[in-house]
Amino acid sequence: MTDRFRVALVQNCAEREMAPSIAALEPLIRSAAKQGADLIQLPEMCTMLEPDNAAVLAKSVSEAEDPGLARFRKLAQELKRWIHVGSLLIKDPGQSRVANRAFVIDGEGRIRSRYDKIHLFDVAIKDGNSYQESATVVPGSKAVIAALPWGLLGLSICYDLRFAQLYRALAQGGAAYLGVPAAFTQKTGEAHWHVLARARAIETGSFVFAANQCGTHAEGRRTFGHSLVVSPWGEVLADGGADVGVVLAEIDPAKVEEARRMIPSLKHDRPFAKPETAALQDAAAGE
Repeated sequence: MTDRFRVALVQNCAEREMAPSIAALEPLIRSAAKQGADLIQLPEMCTMLEPDNAAVLAKSVSEAEDPGLARFRKLAQELKRWIHVGSLLIKDPGQSRVANRAFVIDGEGRIRSRYDKIHLFDVAIKDGNSYQESATVVPGSKAVIAALPWGLLGLSICYDLRFAQLYRALAQGGAAYLGVPAAFTQKTGEAHWHVLARARAIETGSFVFAANQCGTHAEGRRTFGHSLVVSPWGEVLADGGADVGVVLAEIDPAKVEEARRMIPSLKHDRPFAKPETAALQDAAAGE
């Protein structure tokens, strides 16, 4: 049985330029470490939330050049803490679009895992905003599990939260914790954020760590906040509210096995045939 540990979720309001966003994140990370966090998670696109697609492509840089990644690696090494960078927009050689990429950094400042967001946010919401993430981001194609000192962490980003099959695969692959860093919008967050985070925890018997951005960003874009730590039984252990800050929770890894023993649904998958929708449509057309 792994010892208990403390997770901290950093909740920030990223600007459209990297430098001020990184400067605002550093004291929050230091505060989390001072409060005893062993693992510190940052939100999606934590160093730059740029609504203009052309500007995203112009401002993004490679891993080697990214100032946020370099700073977080130094902080992890200095503070001797693991940092899960929710995501950065990374320009890879030969790509015309960027990757929305998460990083897991150990207490020595080494990058242990990378994950590129699989499901991209191409939606139109009844709040006056539309989003076309695929215009600037290349989708990932591989699920990733990171090895932490306290067990395995399944990686995901924001819109991935709506695709339960990803989390089932991560949990069946051994993940006890599910990372869901996000920049969930105010509109969708109010309606769905808590329900979806709790559902993913309950379905898989896993802890969910979900750092979310908050506040009003460039061009009036708003994110919901309410960074969440959810237990394998679906209990909300910590909620970051609506403002910039840090929220912490103590994690007992034994709760994962306890929940999965009581409801072992991860072992109960059965094959089934898909519905014959074509036949149904033909039948309906003939009525």
